[in-house]
Amino acid sequence: MAEEAAVRAQAEAVRRLKQDKADPDEIAKEVAKLLEMKAQLGGDEGKHKFVLKTPKGTRDYSPKQMAIRERVFNAIIACFKRHGAEVIDTPVFELKETLTGKYGEDSKLIYDLKDQGGELLSLRYDLTVPFARYLAMNKITNIKRYHIAKVYRRDNPAMTRGRYREFYQCDFDIAGQFDPMIPDAECLKIVHEILSDLQLGDFLVKVNDRRILDGMFAVCGVPDSKFRTICSSVDKLDKMPWEEVRSEMVGEKGLSPEAADRIGEYVQLHGGLDLIERLLQDPKLSQNKLAKEGLGDMKLLFEYLTLFGITGKISFDLSLARGLDYYTGVIFEAVLLQQENDHVEEPVSVGSVAGGGRYDGLVGMFDPKGRKVPCVGVSIGIERIFSILEQRVEASEEKIRTTETQVLVASAQKKLLEERLKLISELWDAGIKAEVLYKKNPKLLNQLQYCEDTGIPLVAIVGEQELKDGVVKLRVVATREEVNIRRENLVEEIRMRTSQP
Repeated sequence: MAEEAAVRAQAEAVRRLKQDKADPDEIAKEVAKLLEMKAQLGGDEGKHKFVLKTPKGTRDYSPKQMAIRERVFNAIIACFKRHGAEVIDTPVFELKETLTGKYGEDSKLIYDLKDQGGELLSLRYDLTVPFARYLAMNKITNIKRYHIAKVYRRDNPAMTRGRYREFYQCDFDIAGQFDPMIPDAECLKIVHEILSDLQLGDFLVKVNDRRILDGMFAVCGVPDSKFRTICSSVDKLDKMPWEEVRSEMVGEKGLSPEAADRIGEYVQLHGGLDLIERLLQDPKLSQNKLAKEGLGDMKLLFEYLTLFGITGKISFDLSLARGLDYYTGVIFEAVLLQQENDHVEEPVSVGSVAGGGRYDGLVGMFDPKGRKVPCVGVSIGIERIFSILEQRVEASEEKIRTTETQVLVASAQKKLLEERLKLISELWDAGIKAEVLYKKNPKLLNQLQYCEDTGIPLVAIVGEQELKDGVVKLRVVATREEVNIRRENLVEEIRMRTSQP
C-alpha cells in the first residue's frame, strides 16, 4: 500500500537525520510527522502488542482432545438415556436476579455482564438454578431431564486439575413428588454406572444429608445464623486437616471452641448402615427432629443401594457438606481414589468428579405462589474426567482417530478425477463416511499413506480395468489385502467391513 510505503520512507528519513546528528528541532518535526502518518494508518505499533492467547481459565480443544471428549460425552449421554431422561437447553446467560442469592458464599464467583439493553444479566454459574427457573416458568411439576452445556465461574483456575472458568457440566435431575429416596438412589446408581463405564480407576461416593448436618450443628451449639458459614468450613475437610478447619471456625467465624470440638467428634465419622444405626441411637442426635428425619431417610437410601448392589463404593460421611445453599436433603460427591504406594492401606482422594443432592426448595423460590417441586440431581465433573483421560492417552501414546472416515476413494492412474467424484458421491448418498484427496492426479502411494496417517481402514480404488469390469478394488489398509467388489455391492461390503463387532 502507498500509505505504508510513505510511512517507511518517512521512518528512513528520521533515521538518517538522527545518524547525521541533524538539528534536534528538525528531528522532532520529522518524528511528529511520522507519528501522525502512523496514526492515520491505524497505529501500526498496536500490532506488536497483540497477544495471541485464550482468556485466563479457558482453553482450545484440538481434534484429538475433542475425540476423547466426544467418547466421554457419548458414554454419559447413553447412561442418562438408559434411565429415561429427556434433554433440555437454557440460555447461557440469565437475569442477574435469577442467580443472586442461590449459591451462598460462592455468589462472588458469578460473571456479571455489562448492561447491553435494559437488562442486568449474568453468565450461568451452573445448570441447576436455570433448571429450577425453567420448571417454575413453565409450571412443570414432573420431569426427568439431562442437560449438557457450558457454565462460567470467576474462580482461580487450576488447569492441570481440570478447573476452569469456562467448563461443561453434565446434569441429570429428577423433579416431582415421589416416595422417599427412590429417585435419590437412582442418581447414585447413575454416578456408579458412569464412573465404572469410563474406567477411571477406583472411586468412592460420599453421602450425607443436609438435615443431619443441620441437626448436628444444633446439638453442638452452633447458632442458627452461623449454620451456612460453618457448613462451608466443614466442606473444606477434603482439602484441609481438621485442625485448620477448626481454627477457621473459631478464629474467623467466631464459633466457640467447645462447639467446634463437638462438631469435630462427628465430622470425622464415616461408614455404612452400621454407622447410621449407631447415630440413630446417639443420645443427642436422636433427640433432634431434623437429624432423626435425615438418618431415617439415609437408612432407607442404603437399603435401596444394597438392592442395586453398589454399597461397596458408597460411604456415609459426616464431613461432606457441599457448599451450595440450595441443598435440602441428601447430598453426595464422588471422588477418585489413588493408591499412593503398596504400603498405604488408606487410598487418597485425587479430587471430586461428580456431585449432587436434593434441593426441594429451589423451584419454590421462583414460583410466584411459592409452590415447591421436589428435585434431586447429579452433575458429572466432565473437565476433571477429561483431564485424567487426556493424561492417560498421552502416557500410553495411544493413537486417537479424529475422524470417522470409513473409506478413501482413490485412483491408480491419472485422469480419473471424474470417476473418483462420481463414486464418492454414490457413497455419500448411501450414508458412507468417505473422503477423496483434493488433487487431480494424486499418486497411489500418497493416497495410501494418507489412510495410514489418519486411520482410514479401507481404500476403494478405481482404475481403467476396474471401470471396464464394473468392479471397485477394495483394499484393507491394515492387512493390504485387496478384493474386487461389484460396484452395486460396494456399499453393503463397506458397511459389513466397518460395522462395530
